[in-house]
Amino acid sequence: MGAAATKAVGNVYYEARKKAAMYNDRLSSREGAAEALGISPSTLADYELGLTKFVPVENVIRMADVYNAPQLKPHYCKNVCPIGCEMPVATEETSIELATLRMLKALDEGKIDEVKDRLVEIASDGVIDDDEKADFKKIMGFLDKLSHSISEIRIIAEKCER
Repeated sequence: MGAAATKAVGNVYYEARKKAAMYNDRLSSREGAAEALGISPSTLADYELGLTKFVPVENVIRMADVYNAPQLKPHYCKNVCPIGCEMPVATEETSIELATLRMLKALDEGKIDEVKDRLVEIASDGVIDDDEKADFKKIMGFLDKLSHSISEIRIIAEKCER
């Protein structure tokens, strides 16, 4: 493997390629990776050096597939897409143990029945009244934590499918 491109260290696309290169020597160089991705080495360099502000989504999907780095897709959504930046999604790969513990902690807070019951109360008349808005906001925070944990597990599952 070639020397590390110090200006690219910390860039999510560069880091994903370097990690993938541990299992696929072709990805150890930008030239080999660019060929596998169907883009030019200079385009890949622009992505890895952060010179391209918006990497085309189809290239992010290809990098996620070629590098076996499914976390690149939610990373793009969370950090580039103006809609996705508001969503509670995980953007980094974590261990199955940590992701499972986070999800179980969210589910085992003894709040799941309380949340369910309160949400049913709020929704029963089809209107979120002013006196229900604070509770609804808390419920959404709880569901966002749970959703984040689920997205961590989804990243792990996508990686295992390969």
